[in-house]
Amino acid sequence: MESGPAIFAGVVFALFGGALLAWTVARVRHREPVAHGVNPVASAALASIASVIMLALGTWCLTRV
Repeated sequence: MESGPAIFAGVVFALFGGALLAWTVARVRHREPVAHGVNPVASAALASIASVIMLALGTWCLTRV
């Protein structure tokens, strides 16, 4: 029973991190801003770091099952 929340959290983190990374890559490839009103390099870097952290958290949660 205790593995249910870990699986749910791991899947949510992994899906969010993967979607954020895919969205950031798509925006950068099309040379469109990742966030409006922010330095393009800084916003792309921050979004990439956040997505990698989310993927790492998802992986960590799923290894605890």
